[in-house]
Amino acid sequence: MSDLVTGDAVVLGLRPARLPSRALAILLDLVVYIAGYLLITLGLAFATASLDDAAQAAVAVSSFLLVLVGVPIAVETLSHGRSLGKLACGLRVVRDDGGPIRFRHALVRGALGVIELLAFFGSVACIASLVSARGRRLGDVFAGTLVIRERVPGARVMPVPAPPPWLAGRFGGMDLSAVPDGLWLAIRQYLTRMNQLDPQVGDVMAARLADDLVARTGAPAPAGVPAASFLMAVVHERQSRDAARAFSRTAGGVHDQAPSQAQAYPQPQLAAAYGGMPALPAVAPAPAPVAPAVAPVGVAVRPPRATGFAPPA
Repeated sequence: MSDLVTGDAVVLGLRPARLPSRALAILLDLVVYIAGYLLITLGLAFATASLDDAAQAAVAVSSFLLVLVGVPIAVETLSHGRSLGKLACGLRVVRDDGGPIRFRHALVRGALGVIELLAFFGSVACIASLVSARGRRLGDVFAGTLVIRERVPGARVMPVPAPPPWLAGRFGGMDLSAVPDGLWLAIRQYLTRMNQLDPQVGDVMAARLADDLVARTGAPAPAGVPAASFLMAVVHERQSRDAARAFSRTAGGVHDQAPSQAQAYPQPQLAAAYGGMPALPAVAPAPAPVAPAVAPVGVAVRPPRATGFAPPA
């Protein structure tokens, strides 16, 4: 069982798809695509009968690339990872952090799929899927994607807690492009399990995650805002931006920048990464600031390397 986090900031207890279900989905897709390719080729053969051999060869290559490479990439991009075969088998392609894939992910998967699935008749994809711990083929490895099972009986959805109302929209101008997927995953897993953790350990984890997030965004730590509330508000802001991109509408007029190639944040188990620290007193909740009528709540400017969140001694 893998704990995956979607771009909508929810944890899904879904299992990665294995070779049998993936092979069936790919087979269904290939049947549809090859049937469409044969029909298009037959039509082009009559339409280009008067052309010379070089022109006919160019048309044949173009139709091959369009139908068997371009169409699958377009389908996965527009359907967010659910082709016809995957829809029938209850599968979906997602990013490593569980978020919806984009064009660049589908492009890499489709380009390598020509080699794995067509050139070698699926043998390379089968071997890679059997060797991989999560059943990924080479296209998934290079694209940073994973095929998961959507229809799992008894799957439990754990939403991220909503931020305090006075923090809503406060981080609309924050640059989130340098925050890697691994850090988002760690933050979301913490937020969905914060009520199950020991309060002292949870406060330390929240402070460390908040410091990592501030270091990646370059924004100063907000004064008087608890670390957990800060994390909730920033995750909610990213969720709003993802929704705006997915549905082609703006969310408050702010858009996230293109993903950067920042160094990947390590993804160890949270208990190992943030646990095992000396017990500290529980953090006293800071009083909720009252939303002012004119000026926003002030923020404390700190040096670039200074920590903005720390549990009290």
